[in-house]
Amino acid sequence: MTEAGWVQHAVWWQVYPLGFGGVYPEQSGPGLRRLLDWLDYAIELGASGLLLGPVFAAESHGYDTVDHYRLDPRLGGDDDFDELIAAAHGRGLRVVLDGVFNHVGRGHAARGRDNWIRRDGDREATFEGHDSLVALNHDEPAVADFVADVMAHWLRRGADGWRMDAAYAVPAEFWARVLPRVREQFPDMYAFGEVIHGDYSDFVARSTLDAVTQYELWKAIWSALNDGNFFELSWALERHNGFLDTFVPQTFIGNHDVTRIASKLTDERHVPLALAFLLTIGGTPSIWSGDEQGYRGVKEERAGGDDTIRPAFPDTPAGLAPYGESLFRLHQELIGVRRRHPWLHHARTRTVQRVPDVHAFDGQRIGARQDQRVRVAAGIERGAQLALHLRDRHHRPRRARGRLS
Repeated sequence: MTEAGWVQHAVWWQVYPLGFGGVYPEQSGPGLRRLLDWLDYAIELGASGLLLGPVFAAESHGYDTVDHYRLDPRLGGDDDFDELIAAAHGRGLRVVLDGVFNHVGRGHAARGRDNWIRRDGDREATFEGHDSLVALNHDEPAVADFVADVMAHWLRRGADGWRMDAAYAVPAEFWARVLPRVREQFPDMYAFGEVIHGDYSDFVARSTLDAVTQYELWKAIWSALNDGNFFELSWALERHNGFLDTFVPQTFIGNHDVTRIASKLTDERHVPLALAFLLTIGGTPSIWSGDEQGYRGVKEERAGGDDTIRPAFPDTPAGLAPYGESLFRLHQELIGVRRRHPWLHHARTRTVQRVPDVHAFDGQRIGARQDQRVRVAAGIERGAQLALHLRDRHHRPRRARGRLS
């Protein structure tokens, strides 16, 4: 494993700045500065860092970058970025940026450079058929030089790491040419990639990324809860144990690309159970901003179909409705368990009971003492009542009903 030691303690609060700051699709918000008034909220939640969506100059939603060296003017200017980094670091929050290096917007200077754009016959190749997203040519050495330089530029500006957007669409060997060069200057950088399907361990090994996104586990959690059948989840957890032999996956139950967990689950009372799974198994977890308040939103496969899952936030946490308070408190409590047991980052999961409506498991360190164990029992009880039983060495047994309010 290559990840820096500080990652063991990481719990990310993921934010899509363009939506959060009210500048996309709307154009009337304060941009990046809105986040300043939410940093203490992130600390109160228990997060140790911000996982930011795109912040570079782009044509619309941020993933159509036109200048990787310039902050999107809708979000503000260099001073706003520097102030956010200083304020976050001053509170002990790390900051990870979203690196869109598979493709660029049509206004990017790469289109005018020889051999920088991949060809599809006599046409420019695009990303998954999106005409506005032009695919970079990752066989061109100058493109690797460019990506390495962009990464180093923002790390010098204070970023702590990178999420590689659409990493699965980029040859793993490209990352293996880029990342070691960046790590020579920034050995504590954290870099993980968006990978949906395939052999996660092989991709990590060949790319030299620290981790990839754990979509298999995301799907297994909500599917098991919706179907009332934990066999798929048990299988996914066994595979997850295997991944932990070589890397620590980036885990989540919600992000900027999927329907929010409160909407994805057919019974919203299952949300606390999904959260318990996320925060008591191995991984580097992220909380999608708003999920901790029970926000809802359905992703649609159309232009603008992500807007409902990436809304603008109030200017300050005081503007939140009161309905999400109990779920926020449960986030705090479960993140607290993770804080008391940092070994959960690498923990293997052992199923101790598995019947169609009940799943009980131990999260434990390999070769651990008896007190290095967290047991979770989650079940769908008669009448769709839900129960969560949590026991750890420093924490009395807890039974939490799975309700949002």
